Amino acid sequence: MDFGQGKAVNQNPTRIPPSRPSVCDTRRLNQIKNKETIMKKNFFGTALLSATLAFGGLGLAQAADFPSKPLTLVVGFGAGGSTDIQARVLANVLQENLGQPVNVVNQPGAGGAVSLTRLMHNNDEGHTFVYAGTAGTLTFAPHAHETSFSLDDFRYVASITTVQHAIVTGKDRPFGDTWEGLLEYAKANPGTSYASQHALDRILIEHIMEKEGLDLRIVPTSGGAGMAPLILSGDVAFGYSGGTHSGYAETGEMPVLLSLDKDRLIAFPDAPTLAEAGYDLDLSDFRVVVVPKNTPDAHVERLAEALEAATKDPRFIEITEERILMPVTFVAEAEVTQMLRDQSENYRQLLEEMGGVVE
Repeated sequence: MDFGQGKAVNQNPTRIPPSRPSVCDTRRLNQIKNKETIMKKNFFGTALLSATLAFGGLGLAQAADFPSKPLTLVVGFGAGGSTDIQARVLANVLQENLGQPVNVVNQPGAGGAVSLTRLMHNNDEGHTFVYAGTAGTLTFAPHAHETSFSLDDFRYVASITTVQHAIVTGKDRPFGDTWEGLLEYAKANPGTSYASQHALDRILIEHIMEKEGLDLRIVPTSGGAGMAPLILSGDVAFGYSGGTHSGYAETGEMPVLLSLDKDRLIAFPDAPTLAEAGYDLDLSDFRVVVVPKNTPDAHVERLAEALEAATKDPRFIEITEERILMPVTFVAEAEVTQMLRDQSENYRQLLEEMGGVVE
């Protein structure tokens, strides 16, 4: 047998093209792909929802856990002044809402700056907060002289009171109880004394001294509690009051010479404003609750809720509007922070024009 002969082998076989999937196969493949896509979307959606719920739950847990211990309300002025009097009623109202004791601690010094310096380094996450009796400590002081804090070092939970601050005097003064009378007397008596509480009222009186040609003797005091005895006794002719004068509205022992708000004061409508007296200055002020910058959002929100409730409480309204005679107003964090920034810029420009505070 000749194994060398046989059928020839085709060296170029015809390629058979792969079969195309049928319509049914295509539909099935698409269904599988769609199912996989849906499963992936469900997986990622579930993961995202779980993360959202986890973080949301954390926020709710923080809010539910706060406060977890007694709170400390710090007043940057001495006991007995209008800020202190109001703060003690506020503390009583807040502790009922927050379910923890609220202790009032006085840390006077540098017009409230001492209390803010200490707060800046506090890690209580909102359990310690300052009730700032004047916004000027935050918006004016850092521009006037070196401070260890700036406006950006804190959060501002809310403002709850519009300050009715003023230039005041005592009863039965030789110049009477008018601003015009005081100016005439001070011009004729160099060295007339003025009680100052902080850098802001100091720059104001320096501005007035320059414009009116006065030579005054400046007497530093530590808040309304330090100012009041000097004014009532006659040891000082006139001075700045952040609100202490309102406690003497009925007795007439502390007449108001000038309103430092943009409007005339509620309890002393006869006293002119700075603008009406010819001074182009706006020292409108408000009281604000301050916490450290690192305070969690949930804690700030819980404090804000309690503060807003306090502004509707009859006890807080009574002490504020009937005792110290200041309007109760609630302004939330975002708005009050912008108010502080605007005021800070205005004071920066004022100090630049005047060449700083005279020491």
